[in-house]
Amino acid sequence: MRNNSKVWLLALTLVLSIFLAACAGGSDKDADNADDQNKESGSEEAKAGGDLILDVLSDASSLDTHGSNDVVSSNIHANIYESLVKRNDKNEIEASLAEKWEQSDDVTWEFTLRDNVTFHDGEKFNAEAVKANLDRIRDPKVASPRFFLFEMVKSVDVVDDQTVRITTEYPFAPLLAHLSHNGGGMMSPKTIAADYEGMKNGKEPGAVISEQPAGTGYFKFESWETGSQLKLVKNEEYWDTPALVDSVTFKVVPESATRIADLETGYAHIADPVEPNEVKQVNDSDNATVNQKASSSVSYIGFNTEKAPFDDVKVRQAIAMLIDKEEIIEGVYEGIGIQANGPLAPGIFGYNEDVPVVEHNVEKAKELLKEAGYEDGFKTSIWTNDNQQRMDTAILVQQKLKAANIDVNVEVMEFGAYLEKSAAGEHDMFILGWSNPTGDADYGMYALFHSSQKGNPGNRAFYENPEVDKLLDEGRREADPEKRVELYNQVQEHLVEDAPMVFIHHQEYLTGISNKIDGFEIDTSGIYQLKNVHFVE
Repeated sequence: MRNNSKVWLLALTLVLSIFLAACAGGSDKDADNADDQNKESGSEEAKAGGDLILDVLSDASSLDTHGSNDVVSSNIHANIYESLVKRNDKNEIEASLAEKWEQSDDVTWEFTLRDNVTFHDGEKFNAEAVKANLDRIRDPKVASPRFFLFEMVKSVDVVDDQTVRITTEYPFAPLLAHLSHNGGGMMSPKTIAADYEGMKNGKEPGAVISEQPAGTGYFKFESWETGSQLKLVKNEEYWDTPALVDSVTFKVVPESATRIADLETGYAHIADPVEPNEVKQVNDSDNATVNQKASSSVSYIGFNTEKAPFDDVKVRQAIAMLIDKEEIIEGVYEGIGIQANGPLAPGIFGYNEDVPVVEHNVEKAKELLKEAGYEDGFKTSIWTNDNQQRMDTAILVQQKLKAANIDVNVEVMEFGAYLEKSAAGEHDMFILGWSNPTGDADYGMYALFHSSQKGNPGNRAFYENPEVDKLLDEGRREADPEKRVELYNQVQEHLVEDAPMVFIHHQEYLTGISNKIDGFEIDTSGIYQLKNVHFVE
């Protein structure tokens, strides 16, 4: 396993600049300057136009950027909506819809907005639009799973048409990082108003927005055949340099072999994911190659800590010792990725390299189960979605737990149903992952482990520890980076002891890319960067 090289790659690609107090954006690019855009995309052969097709594993769950917190949906959001600030490939905060900003005191920020931006439905982007979005994500009636991103915001005030003031309840160091998240993507205030009307008529929050989403991004929504495909088209009136392709179609293709066949025969230009055992096949073909990207995410096996026997810490610790991470990484992921000892990847702010390591130890596991009253084992189930790597992991876990007479039934679900049922707490054990698009420990642990975040926001382990809650709350309020690190180190030590989940590995994203295109990138949180994709054949 190539641990050292991956650690260094993550450390280099995740240089943080979360604590910026002020920044100013550069000048706008000329939307008609094709030569500059070709240089941006890294090819002299860039061809404008064409219809880009992606074969993807799962469908989006919502097109409301406040309505879901999964990577699949985020990949659509990131191409329709834009946030006030963004992060570059060095993990530095840059201007986006806000041209510049200034922090006047520990809790007050003022943002100067661009004045040449309109939403896809013709509505003007301004301070009122920002207020409408940030007020909505914090509205209890909407019950956004991304509420935790902005729950520290006390008020959003319109200073004038192009200036908005954000005041937090307490000093919050990662505010700019949170504003770069696509949960802070700006939706048209017209669609927000229509969605509230829909809620009055009994519709779920986000239902109206998902029918006709409108952002400011370089692609705009055209159609969505749920469970089949979703199509975006080029925004010809985009305020900055426009995208190159005419359209992007996300086709839902659950079968990995079909995705690879589509890629190799030209029916798809991007296939995601490529299974580790398919990498050589794709790279040896004459039609495509695999893009490998070190990630800031963690894959994990979680327990429903509110259900017996997983409400007993000794049972959770025992299963953590029965599971062989090395076997999973080598057997399922072909050795691609870094073994995880905690929820944070190397390079993430707050990562604790000294967190205790849980070793594979069958005899010690049996002792713990005996102490917990389960010497003869028990029956349970493990859930996963229709992801081949997770399904294979579930089978390995099933086999390993037999050593302690634990009989595990593997249940596989479609991704949307899986998220809904696990958020409702209907599961025993489950397999999932968590990406970290902000590069900060707060995002990497608050939603997963704070007791206020049980269910859909992220805490599907239904884990609750008052001391962990206290430390996570203090981490949000502490401005001193060194003190924040100390707090988050303590959290990670509690998590190893309490074992609400088994941290498996920090993966690499494997994406099949046709030789017919160039300019594709994927960031460390798994979000596609499609603006500069173009056809070269």
